Amino acid sequence: MNRCFIVCALDCVLDFEPDENDYVIGADRGYYTLTKNNIPVDLAVGDFDSCELPSDFENTIVYPIMKDETDSAIAIKHAIEKGYNKIIMYGAVGGTLDHTIANLSLMCSYIEQGVEITLIDGENAIFACHNFKIKFTKEAKGRISVFSHSDLSKGVSENGLLYSLNNYDLDNKTSLGSGNSFTGKDSEISVKDGTLIIYTEKNNLNYLTKE
Repeated sequence: MNRCFIVCALDCVLDFEPDENDYVIGADRGYYTLTKNNIPVDLAVGDFDSCELPSDFENTIVYPIMKDETDSAIAIKHAIEKGYNKIIMYGAVGGTLDHTIANLSLMCSYIEQGVEITLIDGENAIFACHNFKIKFTKEAKGRISVFSHSDLSKGVSENGLLYSLNNYDLDNKTSLGSGNSFTGKDSEISVKDGTLIIYTEKNNLNYLTKE
């Protein structure tokens, strides 16, 4: 599956190497984070209120500061218009809390439309699960937490982890899903009706499949 990488304005470490089929977007100051790391940029977008406007990059789209969407939201729309439904975002978590909440909301909204967005923050990853099952092989390790973004996520099951759930209706007013752990066994998480937010170590994405 071809990927779109979006690098947002927050300071972050970039550990990816796009291949020829991937697409790379620098949102606002994220453009300069990419160039500093010698990663080719396909598109720069945003209002550039946190940095200078790129003067030597032709494929730049400038938006007004007074607008109804964040630079991250605009970058996601450009990725989808290009045909990408697997988006990996760096520099989108942390900093001002309102932008983090906004990006989590976008992530959950788009998974319900079939667009997978993963937020990378240092050694951690956050992604969403909507009405499907995910599986991790036994190599996954460390922490994993599961929260309901929906008011009520029905039929949540967690198997092969330290703590398990079986067909549980998980609401978004509890900390029940926090602080679970992998156990060196194959594991799976599923939800029959609702959207879950999954938090785990970034390396565990290598052992993840979706059904």
